[in-house]
Amino acid sequence: MTWVFVRYGNFTLGGGSATSAILHGALVEKRQWLTEDQFALCFALGRVTPGTNLLAFCTGCGWVLRGLRGAIASLLAASIPCSIFVTVLTALFSYWRDNNFAQEAIHGAIAAAVAITVKTCWTIAKPYFKGQGRLRVILVSAAAFFLYVFAGVPAIEVLLLAAVVGAFLPAAST
Repeated sequence: MTWVFVRYGNFTLGGGSATSAILHGALVEKRQWLTEDQFALCFALGRVTPGTNLLAFCTGCGWVLRGLRGAIASLLAASIPCSIFVTVLTALFSYWRDNNFAQEAIHGAIAAAVAITVKTCWTIAKPYFKGQGRLRVILVSAAAFFLYVFAGVPAIEVLLLAAVVGAFLPAAST
């Protein structure tokens, strides 16, 4: 389990969304260590947790898999190697900030990160996008997007509101 979090938590480029999508493939699809519902629960709890959402998500997955020891192991595995790596990259950035080629490369990476984020959203929503659940996913997603982007409601409030709506608007039985 620890090796999965070292490998995917530290060597997946594109940010937390990309890492979450890769971990979905590794934990749910390939190894079947987590169910879709367990993965979604860890993902949602990671999003409502202050701080680094990816680390909270990995810790939650570790907890589901192996309890407290799994939570600690997955947290350390997903954080220590990449923390060292980002420290080195930050030190090198002082040399890159005036390099036009490096700046253009960073802009390209940002565009790709947006696409990866959209793909991650689909990966997580897809299992619930069936039958009558489609309307629920569309309505909650659209409302959350509107509230966050256009109404300026803080992300934590949007997530908590969506949780309340989800509790009172349960998915249809399949």
